[in-house]
Parts: sequence; C-alpha cells; structure tokens
Amino acid sequence: MRHLDFSPLYRSTVGFDRLFSMLDSANSEAPSYPPYNIERTGENAYRISMAVAGFGEGDLHVEAKEHVLTVKGEKAEDDESRDILYRGIASRAFERRFQIAEYVRVDGAQLENGLLHIDLVRELPEAMKPRKIEIGTGSAKQIETQAH
Repeated sequence: MRHLDFSPLYRSTVGFDRLFSMLDSANSEAPSYPPYNIERTGENAYRISMAVAGFGEGDLHVEAKEHVLTVKGEKAEDDESRDILYRGIASRAFERRFQIAEYVRVDGAQLENGLLHIDLVRELPEAMKPRKIEIGTGSAKQIETQAH
C-alpha cells in the first residue's frame, strides 16, 4: 500500500492539520468488525448502520465527544451451562470510532433487527448559512477621515 507524504501541504496551508491527520490514519489498517454502512438519508442527514447481532441495548454504548463518535460493544460472559458445539456468531467486544464534521450532531440511535442505526444531522448556524445581499442604488457612501 502506498504512503502519501503531506508535508508539502503543511507548508502552504493553515488550519488543515486535523484533515491531514485523518488522511494519515485512513491509510492504516482499520479493524473490520463489526461491519457498517454510512448512508445519506437527506440533504443534511446521515445514518450509520452497524451489524451488532447478539448485542442488546445494555451491551452497546454510543458517545459523541469533540468531533468523534465512539460506539462500544461489550457482551457479558456467556452462561457456562450451555454446551456450544460451534460458535459462528461473533460476540467479542469492539470499539469503533467515526470522525464527525463540524456542525454535525447525533440525532438518535435505535437497535432494530440486529442493526444499530445512528442518525446524524448537520446543522449550520445562521451565521454560516448563505445570505442574500441587497444591491442598492444611489451614491456610494463617503468615508470620513479625521485629521489628528
């Protein structure tokens, strides 16, 4: 696998450190358990769906903090009285982290048919939304200067 060198970009950009760190970490091997989908459900709405068969609501923990969404699954120890001949359903503990963009918040989470659905919404503050600037007619405003 190729490794990209972002050092030339560090010299000519300001404030993109977090982006370059994310790109660096994306190149590393990431765990593949549990499998998940990320989908766009609206213009400013997203959904992460994770396959968490065998986990109950009490076994899953979802936390959003400082642009990172963390999903943890910790299953209680199996009952030793059961004699399992073959274990094909994984129930190992996991922790999966997702980087969340600015102004994206977690709207809710539901467990349905072995899938954990986490809904996200992007809400731009009014100051960040585009606004129409009216163009007036008439003379330009004069800037007055005072002599000191």
